[in-house]
Amino acid sequence: MRSANIADAIGNTPLVELPAFSPRPGVRLFAKLEGNNPTGSVKDRIARAMVQAALDDGTLVPGKTVLEPTSGNTGISLAMLLRRLGYPFVAVMPKSVSPERVQLLEAYGATIVYSPGEEGSNGAIVVAQKMAAGDDGYLMLFQYGNAANPLAHYETTGPEIIRDLPEVTHFVAGLGTGGTLMGVGRRLKEFNPAVEVIAAAPEPNELIQGLRSLEEGFVPPILDLSLLDRRIMIGAAESFGMTAALLAREGVFAGVSSGAVLAAALRVTEDLDQANVVCLFADGGWKYLSTGLWTRDYAELRKSVEGKVWW
Repeated sequence: MRSANIADAIGNTPLVELPAFSPRPGVRLFAKLEGNNPTGSVKDRIARAMVQAALDDGTLVPGKTVLEPTSGNTGISLAMLLRRLGYPFVAVMPKSVSPERVQLLEAYGATIVYSPGEEGSNGAIVVAQKMAAGDDGYLMLFQYGNAANPLAHYETTGPEIIRDLPEVTHFVAGLGTGGTLMGVGRRLKEFNPAVEVIAAAPEPNELIQGLRSLEEGFVPPILDLSLLDRRIMIGAAESFGMTAALLAREGVFAGVSSGAVLAAALRVTEDLDQANVVCLFADGGWKYLSTGLWTRDYAELRKSVEGKVWW
C-alpha cells in the first residue's frame, strides 16, 4: 500500500491466527500485530491523533515544546512525528526503562528527563506535571487523559478488526493508559454488544512496562471500568515465558506485554468451546533484545529484570 508520508503508514496492521495456541478446535486466537507500525508499536496511532488534535485546536503552535510522561513507546512515537513537524520534544520516563528505548528516543532527537525508576510510570507523570505547571512553554498532551487516545482506536483499530474478523467474540489488550481497551472496546460493542472486552494487567508491584496495576493508586482519566468485562492479573514470569513461547511456537517476535495478553486470552478460553479471540500485541520484540528472554528462562533473567520496566 502506497503512503504519502510515514505518518500515513500508521495502522492497517496484520491480524494473524495463532493456531499453535488454540486450546480446542472451536476456539481460535488471533494476534493484531501493532509492532508493524512505523516506530514499532501501537502508540503510533495515539501519537498521531493527539498531535493532530493539538494542531487543529491551536494548542500546538510554533515556540511550544511538547512534554510527555512515558514508559517508552508513546515517547518514541511522539519523537518521530514531532521531529518531522519541527517541534522539540521532551520525554519524562522512569530511569528503569530498557536501553533500547533511550537509544530510540535519542535517535529521534528527543530530550530525556528521568524520573525515579522505582516509581515506574506514575513517577514520570508526577515529574512531567510539575514541569508543565512551571513553564508555559511546555505543552503536555497527557496520553492518560487525552480524548484523542481512545478516539484513535475507535476510528482505526476497532474498524480494522471488524473488517478482518467480523466474527470476533472477545478482545484482549494490555491495561496501560486504557485508550486501546476503551476505543476498540466501544467500537466492537457497538458492532456486536455480545463481544467481551478483557484487560490484561500486571500483578501488583510487578513492572511490566506499559501495563498498569490499578492497585498502584492511579486510574487514567480516560479509563471507564464499566466497559471492561474482565480484568485478569498476569505475573512477570508468565509474561516473559509466554513471550518466548510466541516466537518458538508461532514465529511471532513480540514484546513482553504481548505475552501477558496471550496468557490472559488463554485463561478466558479455558471453559469455552467456541470463540474468536483477538489479542492486541502492542509492540514487537526489538526493544527487548537486551533482556535475552528468548534464549534464557525466567529464573536466569530474574535478577537482571526485576525492578525494571520492560515495555
